[in-house]
Amino acid sequence: MTAANRQRWKLIALIAVFVAPLATAWVMVEWRLGVPEERTAHGELNPDVPPLAQWPLRDAPHVLEAGDWVMAFDCPPSCDALADQWWRLHRALGREAPRVTRLRIGDAATPLPGEVLGQWQEAPDWQSDGQLWLLDPRGKVVLSYTAGAEPDDVLDDLNRLLRMNPDKPENLEG
Repeated sequence: MTAANRQRWKLIALIAVFVAPLATAWVMVEWRLGVPEERTAHGELNPDVPPLAQWPLRDAPHVLEAGDWVMAFDCPPSCDALADQWWRLHRALGREAPRVTRLRIGDAATPLPGEVLGQWQEAPDWQSDGQLWLLDPRGKVVLSYTAGAEPDDVLDDLNRLLRMNPDKPENLEG
C-alpha cells in the first residue's frame, strides 16, 4: 500500500467517524428503529389544565411569588390522611423541600406545617376529588395525578423535575 492510499483511507475513516452518527440518527427517526417507547413520568401530561393564575380559587393564595414548584392537591372533606400523606412526601424531599410549596385546595380549619390553603369558588370541570397537580415555578401544570396516586411515584417524578431544573428561574414572566 502506497503512502497516497494510506492517506485516502485515513480521510475516508475520518469522514466515516462524522457521517456514521448522522446516518444512524436518520435511520432511527425515519424507520423508528431503536427509539425507546416507554415513559419516564408516572403522572399524566394534561395540557387542558390552565395555569394556576387562572384557577377559580377564592382568595387566591400567592404561592407563585416565591418562584417555587407547587404541589397542589384537591382535598375533599375529611381528607386529613391525604394531607398527611402529601406532608410526609414533602418531608421526604430532604434538602430540596424548600423549593416546593404545598397548596391544599378544600375546606381545612388549620394547615399543616408549610402548607398553603385555598378554596374553589366553583369546581372546574377538569378537577376531581383527591387529584394532585405538580406545577412549575410559573404556575403551569407539568403533571397531574388521579386520586389514589402512589406517593413513591409522585416523589420519583418530583425528584426528577427538581434535578432537571436545579435553579430558580430568574425571569418568572410567562
